[in-house]
Amino acid sequence: MMSRLFSRFPRAIFLAGAALAVLTLDPAQGLHAQENGAVADRVPNRTQGGGPYNRLILRNATMIDGTGAPAQGPVDIVISGDRIAEIRSIGAPMAVDETLRAEPGDYEIDLTGKYVLPGFVDAHVHLHSLNDPQGVPSEYILKLWMANGVTSVREVGSNRPMEWSLDVKRRSAANEIVAPRFDVYPFFQDIRGAMPNTVEDARAAIREAKQRGADGIKFIGGPEDVLKAAIDEANKIGLHTTMHHAQPSVAYADVLDTSAIGLESMEHWYGLPEAMFVDKQLQRWPNDYVNENEQARFAEAGRLWKQAAPPGSDKWNEVMDTLLEREFVLDPTFTAYLTGRDFMRMSRAQWHEDYTLPALWDYYRPSRVHHGSYWFDWTTEDEMDWKENYRLWMQFVNEYKNRGGLVSVGSDSGYIYNLYGFGYVQEMELLREAGFTPLEVMHAATQVGAKVLGHDDEVGTIRVGRKADLAIVDGNPLQNMKRLFGTGTLVLNDETGETERVGGIDYTVKDGIVYDAKALRAEIRQMVADAKAERGMAEGVMPIVTVDRTR
Repeated sequence: MMSRLFSRFPRAIFLAGAALAVLTLDPAQGLHAQENGAVADRVPNRTQGGGPYNRLILRNATMIDGTGAPAQGPVDIVISGDRIAEIRSIGAPMAVDETLRAEPGDYEIDLTGKYVLPGFVDAHVHLHSLNDPQGVPSEYILKLWMANGVTSVREVGSNRPMEWSLDVKRRSAANEIVAPRFDVYPFFQDIRGAMPNTVEDARAAIREAKQRGADGIKFIGGPEDVLKAAIDEANKIGLHTTMHHAQPSVAYADVLDTSAIGLESMEHWYGLPEAMFVDKQLQRWPNDYVNENEQARFAEAGRLWKQAAPPGSDKWNEVMDTLLEREFVLDPTFTAYLTGRDFMRMSRAQWHEDYTLPALWDYYRPSRVHHGSYWFDWTTEDEMDWKENYRLWMQFVNEYKNRGGLVSVGSDSGYIYNLYGFGYVQEMELLREAGFTPLEVMHAATQVGAKVLGHDDEVGTIRVGRKADLAIVDGNPLQNMKRLFGTGTLVLNDETGETERVGGIDYTVKDGIVYDAKALRAEIRQMVADAKAERGMAEGVMPIVTVDRTR
């Protein structure tokens, strides 16, 4: 999302109407907002999490190691400091051989009945703050990610100077805060505060981004020569690249154009169907279409895939073959657009009641100015178009994976009723809908994501010597991915006749530090309850409409 940064609003407007914050780096306190109208939103120091330990033993676990291998277990996993030191098989299910157990540790957790996976990698996030229109503290977002098992993220654009994000990255790496590992990809047009207009300025901006500490660059568009020069320069100096191929530039910069000059990956799907046009050069927009009308933009986006070459056609295969040859990465972010095909389902998802802050709920409501809040008059026909859009889009993504292409898992939360952390698990379910097997989904969420970020030598798999980044869930997520949601899933207890909620991440481990995910979720629920109380709101479901004319 956030394409409006390119197509409509300058950065200052994204500070809730205030003047742009002055940001300073105090070595003792970290990056924080000063005066000039911005709200201080410093992520507090960590008070949760136990460890790292000299010898942490996770006993009786069933392990999904992230490589694509089937579940293995029971195993005892030994963690020393921030690394996995040993993985010891202790027999077979219901036939543990006590003589095979790992030696005692200084801290142990019994994981009988639980599955251990590598910590999840979210390849598309935006860390919003109190100074963004969403109006939520960054701490809230970071803890939602961690509470849902996400231990690594790639931030692909922010409304603040990259030093703000880089400071979050530094503090996360030092485990000063509760936060996933952080990779920073600033918006190309924001490196120097404006879109470069010459090839020379483009190359200089890319070099400056690397000098300031960026891990990669997120492109949205720009003049053709400027965009090509910037991607080329990023390749030359070893910066990763990804792009949202925005409508104002896709006529000369579809995925074939950009991948040909070295772009590594794409966000969403814009630029992909346009590369498969056979009877036109440009998308068919209505003659009264204006790109800044977001309902029109998202409605027409839902009519795009059916304008491309059909599945299995020569053009479809030509584009797929070319992208596979170039080892191009797809980061589809299916969940970012899910509301477009089923507004009622997404706007009434059960987690909103307890986990969505009222300020974020305000942002989600229909609005002419909030990005992604385009529900001015969303229709059944719009939803039907989006259902067909998903069918074709998912078919391409699944075939791409089947033929060896890399597909990562990204959530792009904070827009369109898509909640941080929960949206990531929804994305996993949507990959399952696209045709991925459950094991392929877990592989995409772990090892593939780590490879896309360039960190697969450290995270993404459970292996001796790797970082101890883990997601531990109650029950088998291969049988039911809903167990990964913080709200779990419903089961009937036949012994008591009670309807029970089960599942959810039990523990998130990062750098050998064990976080009680249930405690994190309880803290977030309290944040939401307190925010509602401050407004005089009742707990529970929040309304969307402000005037009801059906009564």
